[in-house]
Amino acid sequence: MFHKEGNQSIFIAFVITIIIMSAIWLIAIPQMLQISLSAITIILLLIILQFFRNPKRNVTLSDSTVISPVDGKVVVIEKVIDKEYFKGERLMISVFMSPINVHVTRYPISGKVAYSKYHPGKYLVAWHPKASEENERTTVVINHKNKIQVMYRQIAGALAKRIVNYAEENQTIIQGNDSGFIKFGSRVDVYLPVDTLITVELNQKVKGGETVLATF
Repeated sequence: MFHKEGNQSIFIAFVITIIIMSAIWLIAIPQMLQISLSAITIILLLIILQFFRNPKRNVTLSDSTVISPVDGKVVVIEKVIDKEYFKGERLMISVFMSPINVHVTRYPISGKVAYSKYHPGKYLVAWHPKASEENERTTVVINHKNKIQVMYRQIAGALAKRIVNYAEENQTIIQGNDSGFIKFGSRVDVYLPVDTLITVELNQKVKGGETVLATF
């Protein structure tokens, strides 16, 4: 139910909640204030729990589809010049993740990891035009057996302070499996060949592991 990256945070949150709740009900303050403070404490705990949730997804494996790596909203669909790996034009789909979205990152296709690199950087807001080049990020390229290469980039936002990337070069991976985690709001960019057929629209909400972003 919860992602392993949240184990420590969830444990700490429970300990702090117990301490605060004990203090609230041991200190002589008005009962309405006790109830209000208790409610706020429980709400904060629930926010942390929902952030680290890891719901099971019904992944339909396919050699002709690219699925969304994350939950969120499609905020960009455009042709861009990739300067890091392809050194040329690609179709980019950006999915923005709010703090209330599931923050598990999943592999968009099956294949072998050709490239995996972490880049330290800034913490501009995730929708900033320069976030994909200047923010803390990881870049992963997957070689599909159909000789198509798909790249995705986890990008830290103003709130995201830790990116976890499980992809290792030469590793064989399966579409829809966990590939990492981003702590708090952020975005993921997916880079595709320019002749790929896009199957989502701007502002469309997508689900990681289930929504098909494109076909080839």
